[in-house]
Amino acid sequence: MDNFQTVLSFFMNQKATIGYSFMALLTIGGERIFSMVSFQCPCNHDQNFAYGLTFLLGPGLVLLVLGLFFSSRLWRLYTGCCLNPVKLCPGGNCFTCLKVFVKIFFGACVAPIMWLCVALLNGTFYECAVSGLDNNLVLDMFCKNRTLMCREELARVPCSKSKLPSDLNMELLLMFRAQSQILGWCIIIISAVLGLLGTCYTNCRSKVSYLQLTFWKRYVEKEKEQFDTFSMEYASKLAERNLKSFFENREPEIFPFPNHKAWEEISGLYTFSKSEQYYSTLQWFNSQTEERRCFLHFPQSTDIYTEHHSEGYYQ
Repeated sequence: MDNFQTVLSFFMNQKATIGYSFMALLTIGGERIFSMVSFQCPCNHDQNFAYGLTFLLGPGLVLLVLGLFFSSRLWRLYTGCCLNPVKLCPGGNCFTCLKVFVKIFFGACVAPIMWLCVALLNGTFYECAVSGLDNNLVLDMFCKNRTLMCREELARVPCSKSKLPSDLNMELLLMFRAQSQILGWCIIIISAVLGLLGTCYTNCRSKVSYLQLTFWKRYVEKEKEQFDTFSMEYASKLAERNLKSFFENREPEIFPFPNHKAWEEISGLYTFSKSEQYYSTLQWFNSQTEERRCFLHFPQSTDIYTEHHSEGYYQ
């Protein structure tokens, strides 16, 4: 049992690494499926570039949109900003808001970059796209000191249908794949270096020590887990209370519930401050005075629903 707990603890502490590894496997699998099942290069000058570029960049753009769509930080910042634009830049600090958006965007770029790297390392999409370019620079790169037929048949090389000699066709194909793989490795190296520099800069500018920063991250994870569990239980109790009131045809019981202002205050993104050592917006909210916590006394009268709701109770 102790060994099992040790293994479980190890995997729990490596959730981010395991998640990225799983994402990489899905990306590789998805690329292979696209290459083998749906991708068929048209092999003509008019369609090669558009077709190859669509398969090379299209799935990456979709992954980027999905990454932004599933970003809870983005929705916490964006929800309600049309009615209250101040939410985007709380306190008038637009620079902090911009930093948050940059972090959200770069976080959503992980999956698209993985796709682009895997697709370039394979080379299938790249060779189809580049072979359809009529640019003189591209044609000179591949067909320099070769016959005019090379320029005319370059778009057919990825399909092995060109009228060129087989050895020349293979040579051009290997040149396409070599360029594609070089670009793929360049993107991997640049991404790794930028990730390292970004992490170094963030840690260098950290207002807390490494151990406290580690504790902060773990606290935020645990708070989110507990919030999901507690909110589900609380929603179940509220639903049960309302159903009982309806089917039993009686007045609903008093049920304490935070009002709109309380929800707004705990939904904002929190920036750590040394002067106020809180680890989340929820902890900051709970530390405020009773007047600001919005859990006020429920009035004895039950005639006015809106009054009860605005004072922190749900009925």
